Amino acid sequence: MSARARRGTDKRTFCPARPQCGRATPLGPCRARSTGRAADRAPHPGEPRTTRTAPRSIWPRRFGFGLPAAALALAVGLGIGLATPAHAHTRSTSYSRWVLDEARGEAPVEARVQLRIPLLELTHHPPDHPWPSYLAERLTLRAAAGPCTPTPPTRAARAPEGWGVFNWTVQCPGRAGLTIESSLLTDVLSSHAHFARVDEGDRLREAVLVQAAPVWNLDALASSTSGGTSFAGWIRLGVEHILEGFDHLAFVTALVLLARSLSEVAVLVSAFTLAHSLTLALAVLGYVRPQAAAVEALIGFSIALVAAENGWLLEGGGRAIPRASTALLGLGLVLALFGYGVLSPLAWIGLIVLAACHFGWLASSRHPGRVRALVAFAFGLVHGFGFAGALMEIEMPADHLVSALFGFNVGVEFGQLAVVALLWPVLRWIERKRGALAWARVAEFASAVILGLGLYWLWVRNWA
Repeated sequence: MSARARRGTDKRTFCPARPQCGRATPLGPCRARSTGRAADRAPHPGEPRTTRTAPRSIWPRRFGFGLPAAALALAVGLGIGLATPAHAHTRSTSYSRWVLDEARGEAPVEARVQLRIPLLELTHHPPDHPWPSYLAERLTLRAAAGPCTPTPPTRAARAPEGWGVFNWTVQCPGRAGLTIESSLLTDVLSSHAHFARVDEGDRLREAVLVQAAPVWNLDALASSTSGGTSFAGWIRLGVEHILEGFDHLAFVTALVLLARSLSEVAVLVSAFTLAHSLTLALAVLGYVRPQAAAVEALIGFSIALVAAENGWLLEGGGRAIPRASTALLGLGLVLALFGYGVLSPLAWIGLIVLAACHFGWLASSRHPGRVRALVAFAFGLVHGFGFAGALMEIEMPADHLVSALFGFNVGVEFGQLAVVALLWPVLRWIERKRGALAWARVAEFASAVILGLGLYWLWVRNWA
């Protein structure tokens, strides 16, 4: 046999990250195959035909995610990003505090009201929107003895950065049958949640008012020590928070796309759950208060990096994707040095080091699944701070906070597991019925779409 023919039949391995047979890969066990130029042309007479034993990527190998298919997928991801809220992890919320006189029976009662609402929520209506009359009509106090009369809400001259604060009073003919009703912003955002807190003497309670349950009967507050939102209500709120958190769903999907067994799914989801439960508790209990805008930007980065990791593994490694990641992060560092963006230059340096080390660990590890689990845990810490945004502003008493925190977290897990339970069987069905090549194509295209989403969210949340 000629030297040319021998070069075409050298035995090497088809491994995503490193030419070393015997290691686990996203495409299954590493298998030996013939490589070289002879694999890409017709064999010469007497030269054995070479075949691939693992599916070929749908992207051109020399371009990583590739063109034009990757460009199309990225464009789809960017389009979806433009159609969804930039702060997809932060549910539309507002907060009110009602301080009631301790009147009883038929005696008139006065309530002092303070409403706090993020300035971002005010942009859902035109700049000349009549907010005082709108608030008085849609956040009301009613009594059984007759209608309550509000004074016109006035906007506070000073408010925390990023917030609008309104104050007014309400006069009611009696205490009996008092109810708080909210339809704030449901005319433009059906998922808006209003957190109401009532102070009445030594009693302090809170409830969450949503479009499906907009009324809170305060008689339960007067006759019971457990008035307000129930444990089941906090679970429901956690489920809704997850199902409406598009960026969280994108991250979980990116994690599951390349999982090759149910046990690997369990490890990834458990690592992510443990991490975000930890930081959710720390933030809500007041031990850590990170900058919300920076957290949202980092969530976008986490989505983009895990999606890029998927494409890199399916492509068989290479330098294109790590170099592109470093270049994009370097651009963010340059902009930060000139004072642009939420993240500091030190944060960008940390992201560059993290991305470089991440691809290096994957390339050198014989157990890439363990590296992915560590990444899921690390980014879960960031996502936990994102989950905590709604609960941190309630300022509920400690004896209620633990129950609310636990119920909310249980709801988050229920929603997360529901998504995985729907996604995982579909991926396995594609592989069983259509083969590993079809699964690889779906995984790569979906990862490219998620990459586009992550990059869009990172850009908008950091610089817009």
